[in-house]
Amino acid sequence: MHEFAGYNMPIQYSPIAAEHKCVREGVGVFDVSHMGEFWVKGENAEAFLQRITTNDIRKMTAGKAQYNCLPNGKGGIVDDLIIYKYSTTKFFVVVNAANIDKDWAWFVKQNEEGNFCCQLENASERYAQLAIQGPKATEVLQLLTDAELSAIPYYGFREWSFAGIQPVILSNTGYTGAGGFEIYFAPEHGKLIWDAIFEVGKPYGIQPIGLGARDSLRLEKWYCLYGHDIDDTTSPLEAGLGWITKFVEGNDFIDREFLEKQKAAGVERKLVHFILQERGIARNGYEICDAEGNNIGHVTSGIMIPNSTDSIGMGYVKTAFSAKESTIYIKIREKLIPAKVC
Repeated sequence: MHEFAGYNMPIQYSPIAAEHKCVREGVGVFDVSHMGEFWVKGENAEAFLQRITTNDIRKMTAGKAQYNCLPNGKGGIVDDLIIYKYSTTKFFVVVNAANIDKDWAWFVKQNEEGNFCCQLENASERYAQLAIQGPKATEVLQLLTDAELSAIPYYGFREWSFAGIQPVILSNTGYTGAGGFEIYFAPEHGKLIWDAIFEVGKPYGIQPIGLGARDSLRLEKWYCLYGHDIDDTTSPLEAGLGWITKFVEGNDFIDREFLEKQKAAGVERKLVHFILQERGIARNGYEICDAEGNNIGHVTSGIMIPNSTDSIGMGYVKTAFSAKESTIYIKIREKLIPAKVC
């Protein structure tokens, strides 16, 4: 156990490599109740979210979720988040645990300054969250609900009864790339739901999974982690999040003009993914260099993939060094270790 974002969180229940393999090949359960949840309601709810996020909220239909980010008015990112649409007047927003207070202040400020008059609720203390991930996750969870889980599309959700508790939000999302669901419910039902999942999951080899494997799983799939790979100093375009930055007609989001100019001019640095070509682990903050040892950037995340000999990482480099197959060098204990951009 270790402190994280004000919570005492499980780093690992068993060896991280075993937990990583369990999720990739079977099913594992993450307690991620530390995440933040906001409600945004009112006739201007959609317009409000359209203004404060870079993606196109209008493209969402009821029952769908969307990955998005909050531009900070200075070219950076307040947070990345997932938005769930119930209707044009009702949205459920899930934010990172470490950013709950910062995000809430940002929501309140933008609501007031934009005169949107939305009804905002920081409901973080009213929700617990479990992420049940892996190729066997849906099969296990189906034993506890009569909702047809296979009919819920990727990044789709519905409220339903689960393990005799309702309403529970069942969301076909995740942070592992292994498939599965995230479920949201009142904290007082946490033990009942946890125990029910593990009881039906016994024949499937279900295991509890900690934050250590959560990090290795997300990094193996190149998913960004706020505070490492993206933050208030990184723009969505630098971070490879142009796909959620929609310069479409009517999408007048905060920082649109700045980001349009940045796109036209080209970014000076980019977040790249790399695999080390020699033994070593690239850790957050390590220098990235060219062949002559000149600094061209820094590592944001890195790990030796469990059950593998691959050592991978992410980091920002000058754009000239960001092309696929480029060779860059990670400075580890004063030695330059070659890495391939992939």
